[in-house]
Amino acid sequence: MYSQVAFRAVAALILAASAAQAQSLADVARQEAERRKAVTSSGKVYTNDTLRAEPPPSTPPPVAPAAPPAAEPAPAAAPPGAPASPAPAGGAPATPPAPQTEADWRTRVATARDALARAQTFAEALQSRINALTTDFVNRDDPSQRDVIATERQKALAELERVKQEIGQQQKAIAAIQDEARRAGVPAGWVR
Repeated sequence: MYSQVAFRAVAALILAASAAQAQSLADVARQEAERRKAVTSSGKVYTNDTLRAEPPPSTPPPVAPAAPPAAEPAPAAAPPGAPASPAPAGGAPATPPAPQTEADWRTRVATARDALARAQTFAEALQSRINALTTDFVNRDDPSQRDVIATERQKALAELERVKQEIGQQQKAIAAIQDEARRAGVPAGWVR
């Protein structure tokens, strides 16, 4: 009997507490509605029409080489009628122009990332080959076969080191592209 009374008392307290919370939630909702009515302006809204047009970012000037090559002697005097400076071979500019559109930036980053992915895949394949050669070397008893396997393993190890350096260069190239894009004012989403 005592347990029934205690159970009913606990149930009554729970129902009273939930009713009190419901009332306080209604009060909070009412106060928020009043606050929203009191606010006259939600702030300034910016649109493309209100923003002034910015000129496209200019590309930085090309960097001159650190030191001229020593193999070319400097001409003492140019013959009359000759151009002041020789044109680059093939008539191509010394540095390619920086990409300006989103598609150009995305293509440039995608190409660099594809090269990195290929190098990483090749490194994984080389590591697998090295592991197989090591296992094969340990399991062979014939010294001449072991020598052949050891030579192949050394070649694979040297190639793996070269590929690891290539991976480092590819990572630096991607970082350089991202840095160049940041300096050119390109949105970060274009080079992700």
